[in-house]
Amino acid sequence: MDLGGYATGLLNAVAKGMSDELRPYDLSPLEFSLLRACAEKRESTATELAASLPVDASRISRVVTRLVDKGLLVRRRLRSDRRIVMLRLSTEGDALTSQLHQRLLAYDAKLLANIPEEETRVFAAVISKVIANYESMQPPQRP
Repeated sequence: MDLGGYATGLLNAVAKGMSDELRPYDLSPLEFSLLRACAEKRESTATELAASLPVDASRISRVVTRLVDKGLLVRRRLRSDRRIVMLRLSTEGDALTSQLHQRLLAYDAKLLANIPEEETRVFAAVISKVIANYESMQPPQRP
């Protein structure tokens, strides 16, 4: 089985569609992923976001700055340690993230059209196991 070939095809279908859905809002898939991560955690540091997304800290910093400049993210320094900057969605960022999440769910539904529900459950289970296998092969991260 050519897992890489299937994964590439799937990635292209999902990523291209995601890009197309986000383009009218001048957002990249990485920017949207960062907004979603912020929505899930309420407040995070850039370091925490970098750990949850597949990019390095310097790239996260540039993306954060762009999203702050667009008014979608807000920075807040901790009083107890002014070196730590917390990030959260602005009101506008929260509303846009929710709206775009719904658009992307609709796109996902189109991709899964004509596929029986049982097959989508099996598909999701298999992908989860592949991801778990990959994660088990990674060296432990240092604290």
